[in-house]
Amino acid sequence: MLIDCDQCEMRNTHTCDDCIVTVLLDRPAGAVIFDVEEERAIRVLQDGGLAPATRFLPRAAGD
Repeated sequence: MLIDCDQCEMRNTHTCDDCIVTVLLDRPAGAVIFDVEEERAIRVLQDGGLAPATRFLPRAAGD
């Protein structure tokens, strides 16, 4: 899984404030890459209500 906050439609919105990337890493810029095991662990936490959802929404081309 690759999440690049610079390419997220939700960046700098209220939704961004509750994104797991923001919560876990508090990174204002740059891509975040999760390996398969990390992605699986994050989904388990999300499914259990222990972590917020990934709110990444890719920007449309040209934005």
